[in-house]
Amino acid sequence: MPEKQTAGRELLGEFAPKFAELDDDVLFGEVWAREKELSPRDRSIITVSSLIANGNFEQLTPHLQKAKKNGVTKDEKPLNTSIGNVTFAPGSRNNWHSHKVGQVLLVTGGEGWYQEEGKAAQLIKKGDVVNIPPNVKHWHGATKDSWFVHLAMTPGETEWLEPVDDEWFNKL
Repeated sequence: MPEKQTAGRELLGEFAPKFAELDDDVLFGEVWAREKELSPRDRSIITVSSLIANGNFEQLTPHLQKAKKNGVTKDEKPLNTSIGNVTFAPGSRNNWHSHKVGQVLLVTGGEGWYQEEGKAAQLIKKGDVVNIPPNVKHWHGATKDSWFVHLAMTPGETEWLEPVDDEWFNKL
C-alpha cells in the first residue's frame, strides 16, 4: 500500500484547501498508487526526468528524495537516457520501430495512438503513461483531429522499420 501523502494539506491546507486535497488524494494518492501500470521506482525516474527536461528545478529536491525512497540509486541520477519532447501534428505518426532497452512515453498533451504489432491501437491522452518493453515493435502518433505531445524516455538504441500503412491508419 502506498504511503499516505499529506504534504499538500500541511503546506497549503489553510490557504488552498481544495488544491491541497487534490494534490494529496488524487495526484499523489490515486495516480501514484497505480503500481500495476508503473512501479514507484519507474514513476520516480519519470517524474525526475520530466522535472529536469521541463526546467522545474524548484520541485526537484523533494522528488529526488522520494526517488531515493522508491529505490532509485545514486548511479541512476542523472539518468542514462535520452529524453525527447515530441510533438505530432494532427494525423502524423512515426514508423514502426522498436527499442533495444524499451521506452517510456509520458503523454503531456492532445490525443494520440499507440499500437504494438499484433494488437489493437490504443487511444492515449494527456496524463497517460505507456511503458514499452524491450524489442517490442510499435508505433505512436497523433489522431486525425488532434495534436499529440509526449515525453519519450529512450535509454538505448532504436531500430526504425517500415511506415504505418496510410489506408489502415485512416480507418482509426
